[in-house]
Amino acid sequence: MAYSFQQDVPITMDVYRRILDGLGPAPAEGLIVHLAMQLDHGLRYIDVWESRELHERFVEDRLHAVVGDVLRDSGFKQMPPEPETVPLDVRDVWVPALASGRPVTPL
Repeated sequence: MAYSFQQDVPITMDVYRRILDGLGPAPAEGLIVHLAMQLDHGLRYIDVWESRELHERFVEDRLHAVVGDVLRDSGFKQMPPEPETVPLDVRDVWVPALASGRPVTPL
């Protein structure tokens, strides 16, 4: 069963892009789609994963180490708390394949 959620994070697009760079080109196993939207107070992520377990493995194995380094280098004196995860009841996702497998950045 797919796992989907929304999170609001207190970072800028510049910090977000540095996190992406730190994660490297290898795709996250189980990630179906990840959206990042600009808000007044940071970014909102909407993710759909094949399973909660694959998401949790990605967070523990790859994301936390990169985020910690990037936030420290960006001037965060202490780590912000984990963002609230709001479950979403997604019933269908239609995502055309991206040739590069990398995020699409709007103009």
